[in-house]
Amino acid sequence: MPFVFTIQILSLPKDSLIVKHPKKNPLVLRMLVLMFVMVCGVYICSVCLKQIGGHPTVRLLSYPVAERACDVADIEPSKKPYVHFPKPESFNREECACNPVRYFAILSTQRSGSGWFETLLNSHMNISSNGEIFSVKVRRSNISTIVETLDKIYNLDWFTSASKNECTAAVGLKWMLNQGLMQHHEEIVEYFNAKGVSAIFLFRRNLLRRMISILANSFDQNAKLLNGTHKSHVHSTHDAKILASYKPVVNASLLIPNLRQVEDLVNKSMEYFKSTRHIILYYEDIINNRTKLVDVQNFLRVPLRDLSSRQVKIHKGSLSSQVENWGDIEKALEGTHYQSYLHEDYKL
Repeated sequence: MPFVFTIQILSLPKDSLIVKHPKKNPLVLRMLVLMFVMVCGVYICSVCLKQIGGHPTVRLLSYPVAERACDVADIEPSKKPYVHFPKPESFNREECACNPVRYFAILSTQRSGSGWFETLLNSHMNISSNGEIFSVKVRRSNISTIVETLDKIYNLDWFTSASKNECTAAVGLKWMLNQGLMQHHEEIVEYFNAKGVSAIFLFRRNLLRRMISILANSFDQNAKLLNGTHKSHVHSTHDAKILASYKPVVNASLLIPNLRQVEDLVNKSMEYFKSTRHIILYYEDIINNRTKLVDVQNFLRVPLRDLSSRQVKIHKGSLSSQVENWGDIEKALEGTHYQSYLHEDYKL
């Protein structure tokens, strides 16, 4: 027989089933709501600021954006190796990023008009020739330092007074043959051909004039005729006359060997660098025919401009008036193939 449980519900008064909570203060509730709103507001603001500042808490997917390639379709295939679009580390080329840049090097010897020629180039608003960079020995101590220096120059990261703006169209330097150029000629030729560097040879036809200029300049390095200051180049006729007042004595017995040595050096340099894209210029030709400067601008593929220089020539007139022992020089050169140097001249 199953057990039967019976539950008896007691009847209680109605009011006894209602649980009454203590009455809360409305001011406390308002404060709680206000604090909640403030916390939410601070949180929302912090999230917005992080998103604006580029530091989102959630890592978003990113896709690499390819840089716009510069259009070279209108450039002839044979000229493309000499057209460059450098990306300097020191500044942004901005709207000129796709303006092509040509690389060049002026290869010359001291007292051959290279300083004057370089000022002509730098008067062009789109050409930057950075001077005699390798006159500092440490920069030419070995081929590694030479390449490192060249890379910096051609990447537009070398700053001198000649540096132009981001729209430079041709950049280069002046490089003397005795500044590591001949010593490392094989590596430098390889660099020029690989990097598309064009060579501008600049020499003097009359090597006797060059020798006299060297002797006078060497004298002034010690004498310092211009108020105790040595200057290789001047910007006034007054200063030019003072420097030209010194007349050197040429060692006639060593004259021909010295001329031959320079002549061999010049010929050897042109032989070494004949595989590069190059142009050969002579100081006397530029003096007599200024259209040679048009040839240079066309060679560098820059817009044609009238080029100018503030430099004033120091030694003018006939050679006989510039040395003390002209008679000895005439005797030494008569009957040799250097005899023409005695009479060659050019208009100024």
